[in-house]
Amino acid sequence: MGKKLTYITAELMEFIEKQPLFFVGTAAAEGTVNISPKGTDSFRVLDKNKIIWLNLTGSGNETAAHLLKNPRMTIMFCAFEGKPLILRLYGTAKTFHKRDSEFHAFSQMFPKNPGARQIFEMQVDLVQTSCGFGVPLMDFKGDRSTLNVWAENKGEDRVEAYWEAKNMQSIDGFETKIIDD
Repeated sequence: MGKKLTYITAELMEFIEKQPLFFVGTAAAEGTVNISPKGTDSFRVLDKNKIIWLNLTGSGNETAAHLLKNPRMTIMFCAFEGKPLILRLYGTAKTFHKRDSEFHAFSQMFPKNPGARQIFEMQVDLVQTSCGFGVPLMDFKGDRSTLNVWAENKGEDRVEAYWEAKNMQSIDGFETKIIDD
């Protein structure tokens, strides 16, 4: 049965470290709700109530836009192998861009990635587990290299030009502040 906790236990930290995929949910007061899958080696538990994750360049930038309007965030992990479990982390988050000192301090905790766009820090207020009995069993074959190869081929300047062309606003027209005004 599911449990509600006020912090991430050691057992749950161990579970998180083994997961190749997590989902991020954010929303402003109006507009669309965003749920985004995230992979690669991009998630860290800093302590029992604080996590960070590295956001890579993508076709949208909904999370950053939503957090400027409403700092709430939900992160979900699912066990696709082994013992069934769904883990949700609820809290409030901040965005750190390359122009922020926190980005540079936290980025040292991740493998270097030319597509690194932001780091999100979340204060975890509620941890919820549920059974996961309905989640299918699946085999993890590996991370896709497509995004990293794309960013490496573009180089830092052209990745930033991509941000300016594609990542300045959410699909609802909300600003993302990816480029410093």
